[in-house]
Amino acid sequence: MKYSRIVGTGSYLPATILTNADLEKKVETSDQWIVERTGIRERRVAAPEETSCTMAVEASRQALAAAGVRAEEIDLIIVATTTPDLVFPATACLLQERLGIHGCAAFDVQAVCTGSVYALAIADKFIRTDGTRRALVVGTETFTRILDWTDRGTCVLFGDGAGAVVVTESDTPGILSSHLHADGQYKDLLCVPSGVSLGYDKMTAGQAYVRMAGSEVFKIAVNMLSQVVDEALEANAMQRSDIDWLVPHQANIRIITATAKKLGLPMERVIVTVERHGNTSAASIPLALDEAVRDGRIKRDDVVLMEGVGGGFTWGSVLLKY
Repeated sequence: MKYSRIVGTGSYLPATILTNADLEKKVETSDQWIVERTGIRERRVAAPEETSCTMAVEASRQALAAAGVRAEEIDLIIVATTTPDLVFPATACLLQERLGIHGCAAFDVQAVCTGSVYALAIADKFIRTDGTRRALVVGTETFTRILDWTDRGTCVLFGDGAGAVVVTESDTPGILSSHLHADGQYKDLLCVPSGVSLGYDKMTAGQAYVRMAGSEVFKIAVNMLSQVVDEALEANAMQRSDIDWLVPHQANIRIITATAKKLGLPMERVIVTVERHGNTSAASIPLALDEAVRDGRIKRDDVVLMEGVGGGFTWGSVLLKY
């Protein structure tokens, strides 16, 4: 039987740091208010010349180097992003060109904050069933460009960045299972109420910004993540004690803490970057994974549970042996 396995990780963060103290000058808020409600102290903001693609390039090069895989050996590229460079072509195609790769399938996935979970699950299916041997999976976001900087309920939450993984075929289990869900009935709770098909007039009217019903999103997210955690464990006949590391979507420290409590995991076994990165949407899980791999916390054969929830609503998990 053929399996898929992550063999390399990479990440990129813009140089510009936006602290809570900086935000106090932009909007009516305070460091205490932000930290108490979200756990965030700072986030990164892309420079004017940086895009989702340019950040994806840097994260991808790191992941390829870590994996010992040449760019031309990649035969599938999946980019998870809510903030593509262009309407089309896909950011994956732009990344493909920048890396000097030709001919392989390349496409974007839009599942907002659950995007990297969706993309990794898709790559796993391609490797198991389609003859794909080496996939590049990237989550990349310039989320600060769809924020209303007068809305303190959203502008304090998000940041920019990119994370990447190289996934290859393997004779031994790596990705054990994936579990993907969505329910459009919650679409208005977290959204950008604007788009190409609706017409550009809404964008110019100042509606191309994130809108969020914070308290409702929090309650639903905690329930959804609890369900998807149990689903992953049941599918693999595992106990909560079998999980070595939780790598959650970095949305809010309270959501992360609630999920860890559900698993019975001490916070020392949870990878947390939200304090320094904010919510980087589809980039948050691969960014957190790369940090934990590079600092030696996550080691080969550790059992890792990734999970996330995002606008749509979308939610899902990937359980794997690193």
